[in-house]
Amino acid sequence: MGIADQFKDKAQDLADQAKQKAGQGKDEAQERGSKGRDRNRDRNRDQQQHGSDASTGLRDRAQDATDQARERFDR
Repeated sequence: MGIADQFKDKAQDLADQAKQKAGQGKDEAQERGSKGRDRNRDRNRDQQQHGSDASTGLRDRAQDATDQARERFDR
């Protein structure tokens, strides 16, 4: 095997390693993206649930204030 063949083999090995690493990077990026989407979906779901709870609480407080005002007015 000549020197030229050794360089070709080494170049091919490095090219194969680069392709492998690029594939791994894509897989990792897809996983991170998937996890981020899942996290956002969970956060949005939590906000919707708590948002409805918060609006119900505000509605109840407003109704209580209205009832108290009516009681004072009726006296």
